Amino acid sequence: MVVTIPDLLTPEKLDAVCQVLRQGNFVDGSLSAGSDAKQQKNNLELAADADRYAALNDVVMSALVQHPNYLQSALPAKIGAPIYARYLPGMEYGGHIDDPVMGTPGARYRSDISITIFLNAPGEYDGGELCIETPGGEQCYKLDAGSALLYPSTCYHAVKPVTAGERLVAVTWVQSHVRGAEQRQILWQLDQARALLARDPESASYHNVNLSYVNLFRMWAET
Repeated sequence: MVVTIPDLLTPEKLDAVCQVLRQGNFVDGSLSAGSDAKQQKNNLELAADADRYAALNDVVMSALVQHPNYLQSALPAKIGAPIYARYLPGMEYGGHIDDPVMGTPGARYRSDISITIFLNAPGEYDGGELCIETPGGEQCYKLDAGSALLYPSTCYHAVKPVTAGERLVAVTWVQSHVRGAEQRQILWQLDQARALLARDPESASYHNVNLSYVNLFRMWAET
């Protein structure tokens, strides 16, 4: 299941984020790559800077973790520290699959859902599409600034070469309470139906859908 969250960040917040990023120090992104991705990764990532990361996360991650579409579709149990990445002309991230377990010792988590938050406008760079292999074929995304894309970490994916301009993104990963992507999709669809039926909370339709949602979540949930 691929979920798009448009307008996660307002233009004012995006301007503030980009100003902080463009004043930061960036290092070779392959240093943080997992075993499958290290040879495929050619980008830059914001270097460790506690104050700068705190300022960015106060805006970017705070908006993400409070958004109802994130909460309802991801059913998050844990979320990783984000990576702030920069792609300049000639940079790309070849086809790869994310590591199954991430995080630092003592704070490890399973990667069920990958998230890319687009931080600058698609017109500011050429190329740089995020392409994901799905059962229906390859799907490519180049979303508006401030939008987020959630997709299963089990999918092969790539960032196409940037040929002009600069691509700025934040990337993170989620361990869900529900491990399976198909199960999460069923719950997401049921939750959307439940929200519509909640206009008449006394109806049998709302009662049955709500009951199914809650008990399926209970059946599939991992703590």
